[in-house]
Amino acid sequence: MKIVIAACVAIVLIVGGGIVYASVSGGGGREEAGGSAGGSSGGQGGEGDSGKALDGSGQEKPGARTASKIAYQLPEPAREDLMAVPGSWVTDKAFVKPGANSLVGYDVAKGSVLWRTPLPGQVCGASRHTTDKGLTAILFEARKRTAPKFFERCTEVGVVDLGTGALKWSTSVSGGTTGDDKTQFEQVTLSGGTVAAGGLYGGAAFDLGTGKVKWKPTVDAQNCRDIGYGGGEALVAVRTCGEYGSRTATVQPVDPDSGAPLSSFAMPDGVEDARIVSTDPLVVAADVGDTGSYGISDFFSIDAATGKLRAKIAAPGDNYLARCSSGDGVEGCQFVLVGNGKLYLPTAEHEGSADSTGRTNEIIAFDLATGKGAPERADAGEGYYALPLRMDGGNLIVYKRPPYDKGGQVVSIDGATFTETLLLENPSDRSVRDVETRFTESGSEYRYHAGRFFISQDLLSKPRENDSQFGKEYLAVAFSAVD
Repeated sequence: MKIVIAACVAIVLIVGGGIVYASVSGGGGREEAGGSAGGSSGGQGGEGDSGKALDGSGQEKPGARTASKIAYQLPEPAREDLMAVPGSWVTDKAFVKPGANSLVGYDVAKGSVLWRTPLPGQVCGASRHTTDKGLTAILFEARKRTAPKFFERCTEVGVVDLGTGALKWSTSVSGGTTGDDKTQFEQVTLSGGTVAAGGLYGGAAFDLGTGKVKWKPTVDAQNCRDIGYGGGEALVAVRTCGEYGSRTATVQPVDPDSGAPLSSFAMPDGVEDARIVSTDPLVVAADVGDTGSYGISDFFSIDAATGKLRAKIAAPGDNYLARCSSGDGVEGCQFVLVGNGKLYLPTAEHEGSADSTGRTNEIIAFDLATGKGAPERADAGEGYYALPLRMDGGNLIVYKRPPYDKGGQVVSIDGATFTETLLLENPSDRSVRDVETRFTESGSEYRYHAGRFFISQDLLSKPRENDSQFGKEYLAVAFSAVD
């Protein structure tokens, strides 16, 4: 049902220019802490570190005990209709998640509310990046929704302190094709001291510290506009020109202070948009010829300085579990990582060994310089399938979705040796497994930090009268190591 709802929402977004529900995770930057999970670059959506060292120097290490328990479950917020809750962040003290017309910080260990920041409307976009001072950027609606609407125009840009919940500043702009009206955006990101937001009406940028506008949205006579940006180590725009159905797309690293292109790479004919997997090194995903599943058929490794193609990697979505759906924005790819000069992808599920009825998959690597398959390979194990979440230095943090009789696992895979280290293993009790697997990977956000694992929804369906027949739904569930 949630997959169908998400597909319907994506159609609404295309037709009505509404909000985009971006999955959010951490990434490095000149003024950034690295991951939103508390200290490493890389993310569920794929933003990787520069990956030049294979030293296995990840911060995540197994604790004294790797067996986990459910630490707490967060109830879904009250609502009358469909509700987007994009974004989740983990700090040493808080798990932060949007609520109803608010942003809420929960005690990372207990789940009790530490702070609640009221907003005039619903959060409708969130940056996957955080600064080294714990700041991140969000988009939100200027007013509360009125039934039967499930979204308002997404016009407000703000920066939030994840430690205190303080809204440091918020603002809006006019421009593009909307005249004097507020411009609506569909995604937001951070790079260095710049907050950049993009959408159907073009891109705008703001000073991270003050909210001062650096540049405003523009749409020229050829209908050219920045539909969104990849952030982190650099700022990269996806620029489209022309009408829907006959658009062209260009990927452009830009100056964060002026928006001026530093180089340009034209996507192949027929490609109307692109997804930024990583900004440094620059890696882009696209569906060439509408042949792929989950919005992917190929990855492009690009020299950001010259705009020249380094390598093209064919990776159709029906062969891999990486996902870059149209409803998740320019930075919305999931389960694909960049690091160590490699692109890491999970293969599609397939049958396990001959004497097993279970299914499994692998994580494989491609060289970003040549596009050729690299020797690295990690098997998920019988009954599990592996989903890469983020880079941790030179290591990969991976979630293994469980078989019918076991709990899920979070593991660290050494980027040099591909040796696997168990970080956390969830209980095999059916009641716990039901809670864990009720979250579908296509509509969930996964965060792991310092022995704690969080799964949360990014889109809540309309409440049902007979919810009890389907089992209780939660906004998020937190697992921690057994005491």
